[in-house]
Amino acid sequence: MEKVEYWDIYDKNKQRTGRQMKRNDWCLKDDEYHLTVLGVVAHKDGRFLITKRVMTKNWAPGWWEVSGGAAMAGEESREAVLREVKEETGLTLTHWRSRGLLTFIWGNMTEFIHLYTADGWTGEMIQGDACREGVLEWVPKEKVEQLPIWEGDKIFFKLLNEEHPWFSLKLVYEGDVLRQAVLDG
Repeated sequence: MEKVEYWDIYDKNKQRTGRQMKRNDWCLKDDEYHLTVLGVVAHKDGRFLITKRVMTKNWAPGWWEVSGGAAMAGEESREAVLREVKEETGLTLTHWRSRGLLTFIWGNMTEFIHLYTADGWTGEMIQGDACREGVLEWVPKEKVEQLPIWEGDKIFFKLLNEEHPWFSLKLVYEGDVLRQAVLDG
């Protein structure tokens, strides 16, 4: 029997409401959010570790993305990013930092996405078909924006490449089209 995942629901002030929802249940009210994380693993030689999504994914098959996912109920963002990166890449992060907060709005779904970068890790990277998310690849920083990725991802990668210490970015999508991007910080 598969274990049911629960996610905390946050208010507009980024505080837990005390309520939870089942994974992908989307029972959020106005001004309520769900927390996810992204972990951009950066090699000292100027490459990012990125995953080409498997073609069987429901949305964005074949697109590229960084490791990340939902924070489980009770989990802090730093715990979630360590878990997600380990699950998706096989790497255990040893040096990471918070780089930004994305507010991602897509239809009736809203997420706070806590963005981290990491430049230290241990372990062996998952190879080939062993990665259930797709194919992991080290991509030079300057080539990332040329890959099929979300338009909002192009914005945060640009900010990371420009070495912004920390930023807040609101991204509003209609379907797969970015309609609004507002940078603060």
